[in-house]
Amino acid sequence: MSDTIFPNYDVSNYRTPDGYTSDIAVFTIISTEVGPYKPPEKTLKIMLIKRTEKTKEGDLNIEGGKWALPGGFIKPEETAYDAAGRELSEETGITGLKIKHFGVYDQFGRDKRGWIISNAHYAIVPENKLVNRRAADDAAEVELFTMDEVFKLDLAFDHRNIIEEALWFIKKDLSLTTVAKNFLPKQFVLSELQGVLLTVMDEPWLKLDAQFFRKAPSLPFIEKVVKDGEPQKTNRWSKNKAQLYRFNDYEPYVSIYNAKY
Repeated sequence: MSDTIFPNYDVSNYRTPDGYTSDIAVFTIISTEVGPYKPPEKTLKIMLIKRTEKTKEGDLNIEGGKWALPGGFIKPEETAYDAAGRELSEETGITGLKIKHFGVYDQFGRDKRGWIISNAHYAIVPENKLVNRRAADDAAEVELFTMDEVFKLDLAFDHRNIIEEALWFIKKDLSLTTVAKNFLPKQFVLSELQGVLLTVMDEPWLKLDAQFFRKAPSLPFIEKVVKDGEPQKTNRWSKNKAQLYRFNDYEPYVSIYNAKY
C-alpha cells in the first residue's frame, strides 16, 4: 500500500522486522569478607532473569526456562532507551539506573519467532541499587551470577554474545573513567582500588602488587588524605597502617591525538 504523501513508496517492496526489542545487561561488583587484615574480595556479577515456561496467556514461552538478560518488545510510542527502563522495572523491580546503549543485534535467526532486532544497553551499578530486585512479569527468577557462572548457563537467544560485548564496554568504563569510585568508600587504601579494577581489567601492572603500589599513587584522579598536614592512615586491612586515598575532581580525558608515535 502506497503512502498518500509519498505515492512512490510502497512498503510491500521491503522486508520489515517482525519485532523490535531492548535488552539490558546490568553489572555490579560484590564485596566478600575473606579474613582479618585482608581487603574484601571483589567480584563482578551480572543480573539475569529466568524466563517463565509459559506466558501470562498460558502459552509456551519462547526460550522458556532459560536464563536471559532483562528485556522485551518496544512499544510504538517508546524509544528503545525508554523501553529498556520499563522492561527492567517490569521484570526485576529495579528502577532509576543510568543505562547506556552499546549495540544493535539484528542477525536473522537470532530469535525463533522471526526477524527480531534488539537494542542492547548496559549499566554498572553498586550492589545497593539491586537489593530490591524481584522476579515479575515473564521472569520466573532474578539472580546475580559471576562471569564464570554465567557462561556455563544455557542462555537464551544470542545473549551470550551480547554479554561478552557488554563486558568490553564495562572494561572501557573502568579504564577511561572514574566509575570505580562507585564501588569504594570515600576514603580507601590502594589495595581496595586494585581489587575493583581487577574484577574486569587484566593488565599486568594491576596484577603485580609491586608495580601497582608504585604506580597507583601517581594516578591524577586520586590523592592522599591529609589532615592538619599529616597523612591519614589506617590498619583496616593490614597489620601495618596504610595510607588513605580519595578521588579528587579530576575528570580523565583521553584523546588519540595525545599518543606518541
